[in-house]
Amino acid sequence: MTVATSPHAADPVKKPSGFAPMARRRRVADHVVRIAVVLALLVALLPLVWLVSTLVIRGIEPLLDVDWWTLPERSGGAANAIVGTLIQTALAAAISIPLGIFVAIYLVEYATAKSWLAKITTFMVDILSGVPSIVAALFVYAVWRTTLGLPRSGFVVAIALVLLMVPLVVRATEEMLKIVPQDLREASYALGIPKWKTIVRIVLPTALSGIVTGVMLAIARVMGESAPVLILVGSTRAMNWNPFDGNQESLPLMMVQQYNNGPGALDRVWGAALCLVILVALVYFGAKLVARLFAPKSS
Repeated sequence: MTVATSPHAADPVKKPSGFAPMARRRRVADHVVRIAVVLALLVALLPLVWLVSTLVIRGIEPLLDVDWWTLPERSGGAANAIVGTLIQTALAAAISIPLGIFVAIYLVEYATAKSWLAKITTFMVDILSGVPSIVAALFVYAVWRTTLGLPRSGFVVAIALVLLMVPLVVRATEEMLKIVPQDLREASYALGIPKWKTIVRIVLPTALSGIVTGVMLAIARVMGESAPVLILVGSTRAMNWNPFDGNQESLPLMMVQQYNNGPGALDRVWGAALCLVILVALVYFGAKLVARLFAPKSS
C-alpha cells in the first residue's frame, strides 16, 4: 500500500532570502557598539588612573612619616590641617544631613502636586545646586562678618559648606525615596501603622544604601572646597580643636599656602592632596559599612 505524500512535506523551512545578510549586519553592529563602549570606558578611566597614580607617586613620601599624622604644621606635620578638615566637615554634615533628609521626605511623602511650599522648596534647591562655592562663601562672609560683625572661625566655614551640601543631600535622598515601591507603603498602612513610622521603619531603611551614597558624594565635594576656607577662616600652623574660636587650618588651605611657598614645598602640597583623598575614601567606606549593617536583610 503506497501512502501519498506531499512533494513539499520533506522540504526544510526556507528562510527569507535576506535573512543571512540581515543577521550578519546585526552581528557586525553588535561588535562595533561593544568595541565603542569599551573604548569609551578606557578613555574615561585613562585620566582617572593617571591622576590617581600621579597623586600616589608624588604624595606618598610625606605620608610615610609618622610626624605628618601626629605633629602640627609648625612642627613639620599636618595634624592641625587634618583635624581642622574633619571638624569643619563633621559640623557641616551634622547640620546638612538631617536637614536635607527631612526636606526630601517632605517633598516625596507629604507634599502635594499643588503645594506652593513644595514648588518654592524645589526651586530653591535647584538654585542652590548650581551656586559656586565662592558665592556661598561671600554670602556667609557678608552676613557673618559685615552684618553681624562676628569673628572668623571654622564654624563659619561649616555654615558655608552647609549651603553647598544641603541641595546634594536633598536631591540624592529624594530620588532614592521615589524608587521605594509604593506597595511597601500601602502594605504598612493596611496594617494600621502610622505614616511617620512607615517612613522611619520601612521607607528609609529600604533606601538607606542609596541615601548614604548620595550623602558621601556631598561630603566628598565639600571636604575639598578651598573658597570658603580662604575667605571665612584664618590660617594657623598650630593645633586648634575649637571651631568656634580662632583660626583653624584645613587641608585645602594648607595646599594653597604650601604652593605659595615655592617649588620646594610641592611635596607637601601633593601629600596634603593625597591625604585628603584618603580621608574621603575612609569616610566613604565607613559609611557604606554602616549602611550595609542597618539595611533591611534580604532572604
